[in-house]
Formats: sequence, C-alpha cells, structure tokens
Amino acid sequence: MATLIAMRGVTNLTEGNISARLVKLALPIMATSFIQMAYNLTDMFWVGRIGSEANAAVGSVGMFTWMAASFSLLCKVGAEVCVGQAIGKRETGEARRYASHNITLALAVSMVCALVMVLFAEPLIGVYHLSQSISGHAVSYMRIVAVGVPFIFLASAFTGIYNACGRSTIPFYISGTGLVANMLLDPLFIFGLDMGTDGAALATVLAQMLVVILFMWQMRGRDRLLDNFPLVCRLQRAETKRVVKIGAPVAVFNSLFAFANMFVSRIASLHGGHIGLMTFTTGGQIEAITWNTSEGFSTALSAFTAQNYAAGRGDRVLKAYKRTLAMTALFGIFGTVLFVCYGQELFSVFVPEEAAYVSGGNFLRIDGYSQLFMMLEIATHGIFYGIGRTIPPAVISICGNYLRIPMALGLVALGFGVDGIWWAVSISSILKGIVLFIWLMAIRRQCFAVRAV
Repeated sequence: MATLIAMRGVTNLTEGNISARLVKLALPIMATSFIQMAYNLTDMFWVGRIGSEANAAVGSVGMFTWMAASFSLLCKVGAEVCVGQAIGKRETGEARRYASHNITLALAVSMVCALVMVLFAEPLIGVYHLSQSISGHAVSYMRIVAVGVPFIFLASAFTGIYNACGRSTIPFYISGTGLVANMLLDPLFIFGLDMGTDGAALATVLAQMLVVILFMWQMRGRDRLLDNFPLVCRLQRAETKRVVKIGAPVAVFNSLFAFANMFVSRIASLHGGHIGLMTFTTGGQIEAITWNTSEGFSTALSAFTAQNYAAGRGDRVLKAYKRTLAMTALFGIFGTVLFVCYGQELFSVFVPEEAAYVSGGNFLRIDGYSQLFMMLEIATHGIFYGIGRTIPPAVISICGNYLRIPMALGLVALGFGVDGIWWAVSISSILKGIVLFIWLMAIRRQCFAVRAV
C-alpha cells in the first residue's frame, strides 16, 4: 500500500491543527470562488456602462451559463470526494484512476452542453419575452460564451483534483491570472474594438482558455501531480458509477437551482420589465460576494471531511464543522449589514442608472435578511459531500428553490409587486438552512459513531 508521502503533490489533512488546516485550505478556495464571481461582475461592470438593456441581455444568458456550469460540479465534487477519500486511504492507484475519470467525464459532458447552447440559443432566450433588440444581443452573446463551456468544465475538474490533494492555492493563482486577463480584455473588446456585449463574451472565453492552459502546464510540467496520471482514459463502469453517484446530485440540484431562478427571472421580467430581470440577475451576481465566501469554506470542509472520514477520524470532522460554522457566521453578519444598509450604493457601482440601482437596492435589502441562513446551508453541504452523502443537500435545495416559484407568484398576486419575488427568494433561503442543519443533527451519531463535542 502506498504511503501518503509517496503521492506527489499531496497534503495530509488527517493530522495537524484543525482550524489551521481549514483556514489554510479554505482561504485560497474562497479567493478562487471570488475570482470566478469576478468574471461575471467584470462583465456586468463594463456592460453596465453601455446601459441597463445590455446588462439585461448579459444577465439573461447568465442563467443558462450558470445551468451549464452546474453540470461541471459533477466532476469537481466527484474529484474532491473520490480522489480525497482515496488519498485518505493511502491508495495512490485509486486516486490516479479517479482523477483521470473526472477529467474525461468533464470533456464529454461539456461538449453536449456547449452544443445545446449553440443550437438552441434563440428559443432559450425566448423564454424571457424580451424586446427584439435585447434578445438579439443575448443570442449572439450566448453562442460565443458556449465556446468556453469546455474550458469551464476542465478548470472545474482540475480545481477539484487540487482541492482533494489539499493544494487549493494552485487554483487560486491560476484563476487569478485568468481574471486579470479578462479585466484587461473586457474594455479592449467592448469599447476599444466596439464589439459591445459580444466583446465581453469573447474576453471571457479567451480568459477561460488561458486558465486551462495554465492548469495543464502546472499539473503536468511543474507538479507532476499524482505521478502524472493520464488526463484522458477509457471510462470504467465502477469508477464512473461512483463519480456519477457522488457528483450527480450536486450537479442536478445546482442545475435545477439555475432552472428555478430562470423561472423567477421570467416572473421578474413579466412584472418588472427589463429592469426587473436586470435587478434579479445582477443582484444575484452581487450576492455571490457572500455565497462564494461560504462556498469556499464548504469546499474546504468537504476535502477535509473526505480524508478524515476515510481515515476513521470522525471526531476531527465534527470539530471542523463547528469551527466552520463559527467562521462563516461572521461573514453572514457582514453580508446582512452590507446588503441591508448599503444595498443601493453597492448596486449603483455596477449599474449607475437611477431606476436600476433603486430596484437593485430593494432586492439586496430583502435578500440580506437571509444571509446567515444561507451560510448555514452551504457550510453544511461540505460535511455531507465529504462523507459521500450528496443526496440530502440536493433534496432540500431543490425543494426550497422550487418553492420560490409559487411563493413569488402568490406574493405578487397579493400586491407586493416585484418585491414579493425578492421576499420569496429570501424566505426560501432561510428555510433551506434550518432544515438541512436539522437533518445533519439527526444523522451525525449514525455517520460518525462518536459523541458530538
């Protein structure tokens, strides 16, 4: 049996100070998540200088790219759990096989997603019932963005493998380089070459391509990670089935989350016009400030849990969960204060039109009340993912997200207007956090066979 030290480029998470390990692992993951968010915010910032209609076009496509990117979590979570647990068991060969399978699956699934976005761009954008001028820009933007979908999937799989190996700083540095490239290319293509929204799409695709090239160079040339495992392999039934079993619930619930938000976006468009659509899509990108903070700690907890759970260290897992909750609670309080007290000012940074930032301020204020509960939900995802139980978070998230649709319609009918849609989003987030926490408390003794401390 191979020792953990023999696995090239791997960090052992089953030993050492728990808080230090979590923070060291979480901060780069969190920063990487912020970088991914910054891609969209950079586009929104520059496109917002064109006008709210252009922002509505980009935002409408964002729902579909979000849905496509959700499927990339199949391979990211599959890598974090399967590779991480193999490392925890000191099984080098198994870790190499799962790394290869996740990358191969990423390539296959991404090609399908990209093809759907190219071929069905017009009917997909048509669900929003936008004006011809806005929908025309949106269709063109979607087809360009679709070219970058395989790069999104590959970067996600590479990130999952590095996270499983306890080396989350590598994705941070590489994603940061891609962000800098996107920030430089956006104004050049949008205004310098007068390409408008198409320029924003092209800049993003080129930056995503650069990220994949850098991952390949780092993984194969500098690190020789896991002794240079094969990047592409012939899929085997056992490994593929396990990756799909673990990663599919996460991918499905995130894609269904995007699908639910697409319906909410349509309701916002019908009752608030392009301002309503722009408010929800842009507001969602701004909310990613807190979302990605909790997601970073959740991913760190998942990688930490995977290694320690496989090594029989359930006591370390429960301690890590409590410390993760304490750290994310601080960010949740910060998000509540920021959105409730300064939502309008924050929104105006991205869309300086008065009607837009007034509407956006209302969205952020209402959404701000749910921030602590959102942190609770996403942090709890990490411990479920790490032990390979990805179905409970998926069930709760899907139910909670789809509850938004009838709730939004009901509140609008009661006279709340578009604010009723924002309240539906906030209330559902609160419920999801509470229910998932109760579920974990109900099964913790069964899973870890230790007394909670």
